[in-house]
Amino acid sequence: APALAPASSVGSTLPEIARRRTLIVVEFDPPKTLARDRMIAASRALKEAGADFLTVADNSLAVMRMSAPIASYLAWRETGLRSIVHFACRDRNLIGTQSDLMGMDALGLDHVLALTGDPSKVGDTPGATSVYDLNSISLLDGIRAMNAGRSFGGRDLKRATRFVAGCSFNSNARNLEIQVRRLERKVAAGAAFVMTQPIFDPALARATRDATAKFGIPVLVGVMPLLNARNAEFLHNEVPGIAIPDAARARMRGKEGAAGLAEGLAIAREIAAEVLAHFGGIYLVTPLVRHELTAELTAAVRGGHL
Repeated sequence: APALAPASSVGSTLPEIARRRTLIVVEFDPPKTLARDRMIAASRALKEAGADFLTVADNSLAVMRMSAPIASYLAWRETGLRSIVHFACRDRNLIGTQSDLMGMDALGLDHVLALTGDPSKVGDTPGATSVYDLNSISLLDGIRAMNAGRSFGGRDLKRATRFVAGCSFNSNARNLEIQVRRLERKVAAGAAFVMTQPIFDPALARATRDATAKFGIPVLVGVMPLLNARNAEFLHNEVPGIAIPDAARARMRGKEGAAGLAEGLAIAREIAAEVLAHFGGIYLVTPLVRHELTAELTAAVRGGHL
């Protein structure tokens, strides 16, 4: 188990690793229950397959799950695979945000993905409110203050945190220029890396490269295996920020069970190969906790046999 240590001593940062080798980060959702065996097994399998970081979602789509920072620490403690903690502004006020970041620093959780977060109304908890004291840009500003040894309000923290903060980018947006303008503000606020929504159109890899190259920071384009025809239609029609082109949905049509998994992996391999033709890293998104699929993709990327 890793020792409790300040974030300055837990290893190379994501940008440092990206300069040395192909960077692979893999997303896995924390459990919806108190049973964490599957998450630990996923972390172990992904580390063995060659992942550099587990990236742990923070109640994505406003669905209640185990705390992302705590799940991240448990996975790291049990398997040695470090985490990028997704950190959404929806569920924390200004006090809770800083409190959680201080706790993460104490545990050595030094990589954060700053997110505004999906509104509570899209989730499964009636009556839940969306806080939004901050958005992703003001959160990045606050993290930069903590990295200078100050609270968001300027109070002396007696020591500087060493967070490496990233931000999101939606490659599926109809108007990428709007996304680029928002990304400019995020980078100005201190974002050191970018992670995109999953893409299913190979042409978006080049478009994303062209849109983001000027920033000079690692960009990790999302790739997610589809499971079956129903999964493809649900993602396309119901999940904000995801668009699956007609060609990919046509390939999945009528495919269920093993045939669906095989076709979904084939599409993901093709997209991953195109992403790696333009970028030095990749962000693999595990579909519905099926970590064996992203472990297979991780091993293929690490072994260079997509």
